[in-house]
Amino acid sequence: MSAFTPAETAACCHLIELALQEDLGPEMSPDADITSVCFVDLIAEGTAVMVARQPGILAGLPAAALAFARVDPHLRFETLIQDGTPVQPGDHLATITGLTCGIFTAERTALNFIQQLSGIATLTHYYVQAVAGLPVQILDTRKTIPGWRLLAKYAVRQGGGRNHRMGLYDMILIKDNHWAAMDHPYPLEETFRYMRKHHPKIPIEIEIDTLAQLDAALVGNPDIILLDNMPLAMMREAFKRRNQAAPGVRLEASGGVTLQTVRAIAETGVDRISIGALTHSAPALDIALDYGT
Repeated sequence: MSAFTPAETAACCHLIELALQEDLGPEMSPDADITSVCFVDLIAEGTAVMVARQPGILAGLPAAALAFARVDPHLRFETLIQDGTPVQPGDHLATITGLTCGIFTAERTALNFIQQLSGIATLTHYYVQAVAGLPVQILDTRKTIPGWRLLAKYAVRQGGGRNHRMGLYDMILIKDNHWAAMDHPYPLEETFRYMRKHHPKIPIEIEIDTLAQLDAALVGNPDIILLDNMPLAMMREAFKRRNQAAPGVRLEASGGVTLQTVRAIAETGVDRISIGALTHSAPALDIALDYGT
């Protein structure tokens, strides 16, 4: 099974606590699942199977395993397929064996995680496939559900995408509002020099939306220039100017990218395409838990 990093595990465990409090109440009493307690023999054991109900890319098995373990550490979670693998309706993904009440109590929490993360992986895969054969990377953004960023970005990787910056701390990204907030903006070359002096290991990216801004940014030689909502013809011109003035600078396209437009954007020559929809608009993948199969 693909493993979470320690940071992803910690983030997931925190989210599982919140999710179980929603289901079981703040005390998280073992008797809070009143339906199971009333209708299931408390010492009964059984096996349940996680089953795909629609095609997609699997992601989130480590989260599901953590959810079941949090409810009942004695439950046995066995993966039958790996995260990042394509699945078809009817595919068995994992089995859970142990006390039936524990399986039922953890069911919805585990499914919520794996459905959400598999949905992100699946949508990412569609975008990656749409640009197959072209030298471009598909990246996510910071447009994530609060608290879910590490897991969402894990799912993007399982779908074949790449991660953009994790937060405000690991990349300098100068956006239009930064410039609007400055009464007297410094020349870009001087600004980049200052940033590299004080943050020598942090990559610098700048967002632009005109060719004049592009020319000014290229003089400063940032690591990446973000072409925001540019028409295709303008992106092609930006590619030519970048190659002439500073071929080492990477170009990133963003803004309104869809599955219908992503290949045409990639064909302009940009190196990266960042897509907020990967994490904020991915529909959950239909995955179920079948007991006694």
